Amino acid sequence: MRIVIAGAGSVGRTVALELIDRGHEVTLIDNAPDQIRVASVADADWVLADACSPDVLRESGLEQADVLVAATGDDKANLVISLLAKTEFAVPRVVARLNNPKNEWLFDGAWGVDVLVSTPKIMTALVEEAISVGSLVRLFTFTAANVAMYALVLPENSPTIGKRVGDIDFPQHVVLSAILRNDYPLSLGSDDVLEAGDELLLLLPETGQEVREHVMSLLTVPSLSDSEDSSESE
Repeated sequence: MRIVIAGAGSVGRTVALELIDRGHEVTLIDNAPDQIRVASVADADWVLADACSPDVLRESGLEQADVLVAATGDDKANLVISLLAKTEFAVPRVVARLNNPKNEWLFDGAWGVDVLVSTPKIMTALVEEAISVGSLVRLFTFTAANVAMYALVLPENSPTIGKRVGDIDFPQHVVLSAILRNDYPLSLGSDDVLEAGDELLLLLPETGQEVREHVMSLLTVPSLSDSEDSSESE
């Protein structure tokens, strides 16, 4: 794939190195001369210019790109670059870096963003995922599809322990995409039987709290306080 990365700071260069190692063609754009460190990513094409300019993006080959990564340290710039990539150059996939979580509401399809990457949110999610059992932890969101990936570690008292995956009646549009067990991902099949401690990766539509609550009711046992609240409401 051909990938253009706007922002050649530490984040952009690291992503570029990983992508090149995987056989992709990468172009790095930055308007700060001190960030043009060609030797650090020698196999990339480098452009010293402002990626917020349509002319610069065109000259950088964005019309032929499969993916645009807006990885600058400025949220405003990332939004402008994302919008240009999608509306002016019809880039199939636009990935944008979010620096300030307060700006998350802007990073959606209206600004051309297909996938939002927020380092603070990822770190928070990974911390929660590492210490939580029986809780849905959102890992990241596919903004264009309005779908998020969640992780949940099955507690020992989960009603699904010993059940086949195919026998679990997940809500419509909820997909169990993988099971992680004993440090390995499992090739998922309907006959796989769930075990305590399994980490489930699920795709859920971001349409409201009801879907998440339904999934939680399938996979975990309600806490005592939840049961008491339910009884009181009756």
